[in-house]
Amino acid sequence: MIQSLDTIQLIILIAIGVAVLLFGYKIKKTAFFLIWFLLGFCATVWLMPMINNAVPQIANDPIYQTLLPIGGGIILAMMGFSIEKLCVAGITFGLVMLATVQYFGTDWVTLAIGAVIGVLLGAFAVNMMKPATVIATAAVGAYVLTLTIFAFFPQIDFTIFYWPILIGIGVIGALFQFKSNKGIV
Repeated sequence: MIQSLDTIQLIILIAIGVAVLLFGYKIKKTAFFLIWFLLGFCATVWLMPMINNAVPQIANDPIYQTLLPIGGGIILAMMGFSIEKLCVAGITFGLVMLATVQYFGTDWVTLAIGAVIGVLLGAFAVNMMKPATVIATAAVGAYVLTLTIFAFFPQIDFTIFYWPILIGIGVIGALFQFKSNKGIV
């Protein structure tokens, strides 16, 4: 999906990714809003083929094709903006499920195992709220930046460099946030 974005959209995505990566804890409410918007937008885009099959009028109208993902993003963003603990647990669960689907597939057993791991990590994240907020926002920022790197530089081998880039950017972002929020976190 990221490869289909134009340069301006990628630059905006990079700006959001950097802000969430480096300042996620300081701009917690805004970061949660942005993260949940992105999750809702992506989930709605992923569900659009099923929605289009169920309601053919939506499939034939480009305005619905544009507005439904934005609406899905806004609905989840409003929820994430208002419910902090659920937001941290949900971000953690969402990241685990994204990794599960992307790397292990969509078989129901795989999804069930990913969901159990996601729930356990989500519960742990809520118990460790402040550090989990830093780590979750750094991870999301790293994820967005990693995908935009591959969009700008398609010659980089995704299968080889995805995890090193993601982990490297995530660690840098988390360390920056822990250092800049010393005494708070």
